[in-house]
Amino acid sequence: MFPEIEAYEEGLLDVGDGNRVHYSVAGNPQGKPALYVHGGPGSGARPSARRVFDPEKYRIVLFDQRGCGRSLPHASDPAADMAVNTTAHLVADMERLREHLGVDRWLLHGGSWGSTLILAYAEAFPERVCEIVIAAVTTTRRSETAWLYEGVGAFFPEAHERFRAGADGAADLVRAYARRMEHPDRSVREKAAADWCAWEDAVLSLEGMGTPYTDRVDNTRLAFVRICAHYFAHGAWLAEGALIRDAHRLAGIPGVLIHGRRDMGGPLTTAWELAHAWPDAELHVIERAGHLGDEETRALVLTSLARFADS
Repeated sequence: MFPEIEAYEEGLLDVGDGNRVHYSVAGNPQGKPALYVHGGPGSGARPSARRVFDPEKYRIVLFDQRGCGRSLPHASDPAADMAVNTTAHLVADMERLREHLGVDRWLLHGGSWGSTLILAYAEAFPERVCEIVIAAVTTTRRSETAWLYEGVGAFFPEAHERFRAGADGAADLVRAYARRMEHPDRSVREKAAADWCAWEDAVLSLEGMGTPYTDRVDNTRLAFVRICAHYFAHGAWLAEGALIRDAHRLAGIPGVLIHGRRDMGGPLTTAWELAHAWPDAELHVIERAGHLGDEETRALVLTSLARFADS
């Protein structure tokens, strides 16, 4: 991976609805534009995400999606209006950012929830996307959400029992947690966020990466869980299967899909189906990797971005 670099431009872009989205630009000002789309939803973009791009060849853009990272208002504030934080809003924000930066077409890279947002944007604005590189493919179908918060519990029954207890055994766990994250009592929201993150870490536990969700603290954790539960309770405001159904709109856009066979939270099926629906995508299955990827995953990301740098 490339060394850490500082941004040469950053700011808060007014995207309407009282929201300002934080963005930063680094690398070569004359280089190929590339947008990193973070996961979560609600994780925020870490500066280390730049390290997979060659700074001599890429103009690297990061942004924090509505309500998280350094964007304002922050979703940890119960006064932040979640009604104006939807997939359609985020797609519009990306397009507004492209226009603000004077970019004609850009490469998109990300994973997990980031892949859902990448696909939603690229299917809406295919003429603005030159290539796509995704590691850990999701499309946020309701069936995928049901697996992550219910089905995979068959492998982690002890942790899932605790997760259910945090929602008082509600039939729809995601909606129950979404309601708790809107509770006026901060202690209720903090307890729900802690229980949610403990479950997310349980699903990742076989990957040996520690407890990345539980390690989030204070307002960062509150915003992350509030946004996640909000999006997943609404099926990301997408018709079931729409992103795979409409993948034909990506024809002519080269894509690299990288997915770990041992991804417990996001089974390979989604990547497999997307690769068959997207004429110009190539799928790489990493046998030993999970959701967070491994060295082979990162090597493929670096190789793919290097290949597209001069195209």
